[in-house]
Amino acid sequence: MLFSQLLRQEADAMWQASFDHPFVRGIADGSLPLDRFRYYVLNDSYYLGEFAKVQAIGAAKSHNLHTSNRMAAHVQGTYNSELALHETFVKRLGITEEERAAFKPAPASYAYTSHLHRAAYNGHLGDIVAALLPCYWLYFEIGEQLKGTVVSEPIYQDWIDAYGAEGFGELVQEQIDRLDEIADMVTEADRERMKQQFLISSRYEWMFWQMAYTLEQWPV
Repeated sequence: MLFSQLLRQEADAMWQASFDHPFVRGIADGSLPLDRFRYYVLNDSYYLGEFAKVQAIGAAKSHNLHTSNRMAAHVQGTYNSELALHETFVKRLGITEEERAAFKPAPASYAYTSHLHRAAYNGHLGDIVAALLPCYWLYFEIGEQLKGTVVSEPIYQDWIDAYGAEGFGELVQEQIDRLDEIADMVTEADRERMKQQFLISSRYEWMFWQMAYTLEQWPV
């Protein structure tokens, strides 16, 4: 069994919880209140900015020019595709520049990005890819499940279409293949650490939906 297949198997219950989360189901049937999605967009814009920084650290920690180039291309892809999509959402949801400037990330988004940075600064490229991969891969699987779904809310339709796109799937597979290549070259202790990075990120994916659905705030 490939390392990526082992991780996907171990994370299956966590991912199923994401598939079944009322935030995701609410996008799928168009019933999610827009204030929940608005809060998601604010936090996800913050998350993607930090995600891109961690991708860039991956480029710096790569051991050959080709991998550095590809990790840098993923940074550019996050900016051109993901954040561009969010800019469209920001305009349609009426989020002002003042609101964005004053925004502070919710506990779950702050904790998730802190986990990514910890993996990046303390580990090697395998840790980075393992920590980043659930975001890529889970969204792709959601996009595959919802492909062909038609909902009345145009914002949700755009979200569904973006993550079900063929080009996104190619990026996901590239990172899966990279993870398997690295796993074949490192020690068993490295692989165990990489597995934990992946599983922690998988748990944070569920927590991110929950954060948006409950409009999570800092308790004090």
